[in-house]
Amino acid sequence: MPHQTKIVTRRPRRPLAALAVLMLCAIGAFADDAAPSSKPAAAPASAPASAPAPSPMSAAASQPAAVASAKTPVGQLRVLPDSVRLDYPNDQQRVVVLFTDPAGVDHDVTAAVTFAVDGEPLATWTAGVLAPQRAGEQVATLQHAGLAAALSITVADAADPRPISFRNDVEAALMKAGCNSGVCHGNARGQDGFRLSLFGFDPEMDYVNLTRQTGARRVDVSDPAASLMLEKGLAQVTHGGGQRLAPDAPEYQLLADWVAAGAPDDPPDLPRLTSLALFPPQAVLPAGGATMQITARGEYSDSTDRDVTPLAVYSSLNDAVASVDARGRITTHDAGETFIMARFGTFAEVTQVIVVGDEAFTWPSEAKPRNYIDEAIHAKLRKLRIAPSEVCDDATFARRVYLDVIGIPPTVDEIRAFLADERDDKRARLIDELLQRPEFPEVWAMKWAEMLRIESQKLNVKGVQLYTAWLRDAIQRDAPMDQIVRELLTADGGNYQNPPANFYLVEREPTLMAENVAQVFLGIRIQCAQCHNHPFERWTMDDYYSFAAFFAQIGRKPSEDPRETIIYNSRRGEVAHKRTGAPVAPKFLGGATPEIPPGGDRRAVLADWLTSPDNPWFAQCFANRVWAHFMGRGLIDPPDDVRVSNPPSHPQLLRELGRRFVAGGYDIRALVRDICNSRTYQLSTRANPSNANDERNFSHARVRRLSAEQLLDAICAATGVKEKFAGLPLGARSVQVADARTGSYFLETFGRPARESACTCERRDDPTLSQALHLINGATIESKINAPNGLLGRLLAENQPPETIIETLYLAALSRPPTDAEHAAALKYVGESPDPTNGLRDLFWALLNSQEFVFQH
Repeated sequence: MPHQTKIVTRRPRRPLAALAVLMLCAIGAFADDAAPSSKPAAAPASAPASAPAPSPMSAAASQPAAVASAKTPVGQLRVLPDSVRLDYPNDQQRVVVLFTDPAGVDHDVTAAVTFAVDGEPLATWTAGVLAPQRAGEQVATLQHAGLAAALSITVADAADPRPISFRNDVEAALMKAGCNSGVCHGNARGQDGFRLSLFGFDPEMDYVNLTRQTGARRVDVSDPAASLMLEKGLAQVTHGGGQRLAPDAPEYQLLADWVAAGAPDDPPDLPRLTSLALFPPQAVLPAGGATMQITARGEYSDSTDRDVTPLAVYSSLNDAVASVDARGRITTHDAGETFIMARFGTFAEVTQVIVVGDEAFTWPSEAKPRNYIDEAIHAKLRKLRIAPSEVCDDATFARRVYLDVIGIPPTVDEIRAFLADERDDKRARLIDELLQRPEFPEVWAMKWAEMLRIESQKLNVKGVQLYTAWLRDAIQRDAPMDQIVRELLTADGGNYQNPPANFYLVEREPTLMAENVAQVFLGIRIQCAQCHNHPFERWTMDDYYSFAAFFAQIGRKPSEDPRETIIYNSRRGEVAHKRTGAPVAPKFLGGATPEIPPGGDRRAVLADWLTSPDNPWFAQCFANRVWAHFMGRGLIDPPDDVRVSNPPSHPQLLRELGRRFVAGGYDIRALVRDICNSRTYQLSTRANPSNANDERNFSHARVRRLSAEQLLDAICAATGVKEKFAGLPLGARSVQVADARTGSYFLETFGRPARESACTCERRDDPTLSQALHLINGATIESKINAPNGLLGRLLAENQPPETIIETLYLAALSRPPTDAEHAAALKYVGESPDPTNGLRDLFWALLNSQEFVFQH
């Protein structure tokens, strides 16, 4: 990927014309676009010796069902859902019938299929809608274009219709009409004297306000049509929100029927909505106006389910690719990927929609998977008709993997040795070597320190040093990640004697601790649910406060050393629900309420659940954080924002990474080894015509600016001049700075996080004018270039010829030798300089200011 570097002057004494020659000719491209002396990486016939074996993931696990593969029949008919249960006489269930053509593209043929059963049908079929006729079980056959699919139908023996529920039906109808949104009556102050809870989080209040306020005129059971709720919804009377209902809409009929039934409240044993399912979960559709219906099905605590398609609220996460109407019908537009989100009650789910054009596509023959990661990435790229880039050359790979694994570039001797190595498995060998270097745990101790917000304003300097040393030691000795987290959550004793106890000094409020634990260890942001149910996720206020209750009984008291604090289980204390004021019992997020004996340590119970292999978030969250570090973005991105409206780009791969992480004993090195040995990690940044616009599917490597710590340590490594941080010995690396409060203008300018929150967004990698000015004119690079004991100073003292010095400077700064054109331009510039020493300094300065040096590629 060529990058032309803008010409800037560092000092007036530098001849601009000569610098222009250096900056444009010498460093006009990233390493994998140049460097003919770097051996290109041929794709091996099999995985490297130390790389993982190809994945045992089945085709069904590694590819969504809509993908045609070598084992898929030519043409396939699917009915979704393929099993229907009708529990009440007034039940209906929509199904979607998809024909998958030989190219793997889906077509909605629901209206065109033939419906047939043996004997008298148990249910009527009307363009994909089933309605019960009589009780029993039956298998229907759906036929289209010579293909068939089976549909299992069960009709319960129920005489009475399903009653209308305020919580399960009326609240959903109000959400469908937009009545309880934040811009309408769901506003904290309501609208025009009428208030509903935001998205129905407080149904008790909503019921009272609808049926008891304004003399009950909002609901008129004696004359339902005269109910103010219905008249305003139809705009028959003045309504600031305009018309929100149509007389023939399902939500209007439901509200009218509820009022006609006497506007009853729900019984105490009302079945609760427990999950929401969308059909199909994924589809590949042709571009240019193709349509497909979505079916939404709610599942309830009494083991029943029902079709909620008419009442769900739909939206597309990318309308340019495909849009969706109010009834769940998708229409495609341009090629690409989107997710269609449906909300019903407190749940939200998505359907993945890939839209493809009709252009011809051929998968490159050299793009062969090396492990399960490549299998999953390639499966989706094939669906998108995107070809991955070529594998990067050896020099680019070496620089990339050094910086990613240990945070510093290779030395001149290390890169020379790697480029000269002729072994086919040298990349896998290098990965294994780097994973055993002492710098590896330092990188991940720093990343943990950011997540855990380790800084001296909260902990004091000694606490910071001990806490960070404990993290570094744990990673160095391969302590499993679940063990590290367990020690943090269950920590007791003094924060000096037992450094994990510092975890409970960063925050002291149970609610804030709950927010941090959910975000750091599960990747879930529950902050929204503190005041109202989460608008785009399943988390409710009940979930928020019951999770915070795990941290309600943490005691703190001073030690004999006044600087130290002792953490202990106080055995008393509760969290009160903000809405009800009542104390709440501890409850797992999205899970059960555990039985905890009085005085029992709630944190130990939480740690058991959180680190359990059955926990759906813990392993995947950490695997995704590791993936994001090496790939430049997470499978869920940002990695600490797991929600339905932010779906993973490759859900099957994320599950497989999490599964292997658990199966491997939560070993971070094994996870890193898998990622770095994949072809996907080793791709070039150079795009091809098919993947030039792809930023989500890992079809090419991402160009990303080095982090603040990587950049400063790379400058020190390239120049051979050490940095000095307050309180640390000369030569300490940036990643070894334990305290975020340790002053460093360079690190602060380049986006080091202050560790004031657990959010990954605190680290900034966007370029700024201050950064550019500091690199160009600041003392960091200038002083290190001119240092007599630095690399250039030593080469000059050894009277090395300019040819040798130029090559060495390139290897030190860019981890590659110069091209012939670069070498000639640099030699010419140095030779024509009034002072050749200053000419070499100019060259070194230009290299250290180049995009190729400042960016990871």
